[in-house]
Amino acid sequence: MTVENAAPESTPSRAPRFGLSGKLLVLTILFVMIAEVLIYVPSIANFRLSWLSDRLAVARTVALVLYATPEDRRLPDELVQRVLSNLGAKTVALKMGNQRRLLAVNDMPQAIHHEIDLRDPSLVGAVWDALDTLFLCADDEILRVVGPAPMGGDFVEIVIEEGPLRQAMFRFSRNIMLLSLVISAITATLVYLSLHYLFVRPMNRLTSNMVRFREAPENPGRIVVPSGRNDEIGIAEHELGAMQRDLSTMLQQKSHLAALGLAVSKINHDLRNLLSSAQLFSDRLSQVPDPNVQRFAPKLMRSLERAIAFCQSTLSYGRVTEPAPDRRPVFLQELVEEVRETLGLAPDSPVRWISAVPRGLMVDADPEQLFRVILNLARNSLQALEARAPNDPARDQVRVTGQREGAVAVIEIADTGPGVSTKARAHLFEAFQGSTRPGGSGLGLAIAAELVRAHGGEIGLADGTIGATFRITIPDRAVHIGVRIRGERVRA
Repeated sequence: MTVENAAPESTPSRAPRFGLSGKLLVLTILFVMIAEVLIYVPSIANFRLSWLSDRLAVARTVALVLYATPEDRRLPDELVQRVLSNLGAKTVALKMGNQRRLLAVNDMPQAIHHEIDLRDPSLVGAVWDALDTLFLCADDEILRVVGPAPMGGDFVEIVIEEGPLRQAMFRFSRNIMLLSLVISAITATLVYLSLHYLFVRPMNRLTSNMVRFREAPENPGRIVVPSGRNDEIGIAEHELGAMQRDLSTMLQQKSHLAALGLAVSKINHDLRNLLSSAQLFSDRLSQVPDPNVQRFAPKLMRSLERAIAFCQSTLSYGRVTEPAPDRRPVFLQELVEEVRETLGLAPDSPVRWISAVPRGLMVDADPEQLFRVILNLARNSLQALEARAPNDPARDQVRVTGQREGAVAVIEIADTGPGVSTKARAHLFEAFQGSTRPGGSGLGLAIAAELVRAHGGEIGLADGTIGATFRITIPDRAVHIGVRIRGERVRA
């Protein structure tokens, strides 16, 4: 046994291996470390400049003392060597005017490997020199440092080894690293917890709800309940809940429609057989020579033929499309009169029928489908008026009017009833939702709208009228001029 239109098997939802929380934690740590690196690079450059500036400040003091000491009162060499050793300098020199004087020498270097001028340092150069000192220089390389001189001199300079500077920079880097790790851990934890509670948890809640709702979308208990937040997450919860409610309602309606379609198909089978039997009896009835029987028998047969055709196409709505309209010129007045007789409205009926269709007005339409449209709308008007019985012909009226506006035929079916409620207007031409009266199904309006649209026309509810007024516009087909002329000659 083959089952058609089987629903595809649903694949179970799997939890992600590396979820949003893990990605958030990794990105938080990464961004904090990048920020720490961006802070560390200028910090180590500034530390290097400060370390050299401190040494140069001491050198200026030593230079001032040595330069101001007379030759006969020179400081002992042992004291000078001790000062240079504490300073970490090999030489101290001072330039005054055109004279450059070597004030103290501890160990004259063979070569100078690097030079730095602290009188006008640049940030980019300081950063590059700091990185060069850390990673590219050796401890035994010699550095010449130049800075402002005391007593109006040009500059004072010292010559030192890179080793002490690199060791101080490594100690500073170690301290910065330890401090950065502590700050990074605290910052990453705070940022992670904040984002987790503000975004990740609500997103996980929405995700879990969507997975549960997908498993049983017809269950109203699985619709998300908004948390009451006023931000974007709250808006997403509210919109998701509204969408799930609409979807759940739609699925329930589809289930009801499917059950209704099955019931109607069973009823339709037996009803069609009964109508066929009635049609056979009406054929025999047409042979009775009574004048009244001969007058009403063709109309009875016509009504039975229409009823059988309606039974055969009952399930067309929602299952297959209506057949394409077989359009031809139709006298609207005769069609409206046939609708009146079908509704059983006599001149002395409690509901007054008014036909204001000009004689000879023709509509380019399928006569059977246009009959169904006008019959459905007129029956709705009649039922709305009969609901407030007892009826009065002076008050309760159904009016059908027709006119042409260029190549468009305009038909209006109006009544003097209570009108259409605001709730019904929202789903006016939707099956099982657009009923204008309690207990109605709304199928009549839905079928009428579908048939009118098949003709390329429009149907709508006119505003500002007493009761309800439905306006139908059906444009003529585009016909070749030669065909139109021949048709006019035939009618002439």
